[in-house]
Amino acid sequence: MTSEQRIRVLVVEDDPVAADAHVMYVGRVPGFVAVGKAHTGAEARRMLDRTPVDLLLLDLHLPDVHGLRLARSLRAAGHHADVVAVTSARDLAVVREGVSLGVVQYVLKPFTFATLRDRLVRYAEFRAAAGEAGGQAEVDRALATLRAPSPATLPKGLSAPTLERVTGVLREAEEGLTAAGVGEAVGISRITARRYLEHLVDAGRADRSPLYGQVGRPELVYRWMRGPGRER
Repeated sequence: MTSEQRIRVLVVEDDPVAADAHVMYVGRVPGFVAVGKAHTGAEARRMLDRTPVDLLLLDLHLPDVHGLRLARSLRAAGHHADVVAVTSARDLAVVREGVSLGVVQYVLKPFTFATLRDRLVRYAEFRAAAGEAGGQAEVDRALATLRAPSPATLPKGLSAPTLERVTGVLREAEEGLTAAGVGEAVGISRITARRYLEHLVDAGRADRSPLYGQVGRPELVYRWMRGPGRER
């Protein structure tokens, strides 16, 4: 994938250390490239005027302007980059306001690389969807790619942090992994790993196939389901 094909991200964050970390995080996600960083709203506007950007990783509490006010002014000026909002605020009124301004995801501080990677990958899958939907179900599936599964909906006995680790390991395995392989990578038993993997299969995020060519019952290999047009 060339740099022109990757999703171009501008990091807007007033904390220099956090900004550097976010640029590094973006660079570690296949299909994305950080094209710059800005520490204020004014700096972000100047960079957008001279640099093509597809996505803003936008801190909402900037020293010179609230992030949503910046997003609104950018829309009015003709900038159409989508927004992943980064904030420590839990105000759902802010979330509702952001929907109308192109905010496609929210990431609450502090967050890990795995959390940001999940949001970016989901955004890439949503962005890659093309063509005409065959019906309501297909539209719903496209929109659902933006939404991370809620920890409250996990089956009994599964935890969100472990699911995040299993998901990260599976995404990085180009050829897929068995439950034993995932368990070893994550530090859990094969049986526990299989429960998490089966949950991902049921959620439509992974698929499985038998591994033949060995004595006895074939093992199952699990693979992450990648969206259309994405690298495998």
